[in-house]
Amino acid sequence: MLQPSTLKFLKDLSKNNNKPWFDAHRKQYEDAKKDFESFIQSVIDKYGLKDDTIRDQEAKKCVFRINRDIRFSKDKTPYKNNMGASINRGGRKSIFAGYYFHCEPGQSFVGGGIWMPMPPEMKKVRQEIDYCFDEFKKIVQSKKFTTVYGDLYKEEDISLSRVPAGFDKDHPAADYLKLKSWIAMQSLKDADLTAKDLVKKTITAFETLQPMVQFINRALDNVE
Repeated sequence: MLQPSTLKFLKDLSKNNNKPWFDAHRKQYEDAKKDFESFIQSVIDKYGLKDDTIRDQEAKKCVFRINRDIRFSKDKTPYKNNMGASINRGGRKSIFAGYYFHCEPGQSFVGGGIWMPMPPEMKKVRQEIDYCFDEFKKIVQSKKFTTVYGDLYKEEDISLSRVPAGFDKDHPAADYLKLKSWIAMQSLKDADLTAKDLVKKTITAFETLQPMVQFINRALDNVE
């Protein structure tokens, strides 16, 4: 579970997103960061028993910086209003699919997959879906997967308007081949974040996603 003070800090930050306020509340930030890292480490320690590819990851290396990169953004607010952690085989910046936790009051979620891979990796994932669609379909349309996630995220921001070149436009996997990211997300209420079963709920979500993560990473193992 996360402490209510962590959520309060993020709520207050969203209303006071500026350096003077942040500097004046750095102690609260440090406490919130420590709380979030402790939660993520608990997840790694327990879920690592089920997925040994992430067993050696350290929470502090999985958690994203709270500072925003504003160099090319019209939004010049200096800080993120959330805390996020990417738990991946090979580390947060690896090419492999993995797991993600996003803590943001009113907009939290747990899930994972692979986000905007580079062209060589994207091609491999599409080929694997093409070659093994029956297997992929069983994973993402299983009762367990649909109960937890519903379906993969398929909004326009990560989907092509047409099936990519090299694949039949009437391919039965067309909706999945058009994707540029393969991710699933389960929304979390603020009450979920401070509940005692948050680690258990997160591990259940990761377990449900594991077959898809393994499917994608099997394809990426062959990237030249």
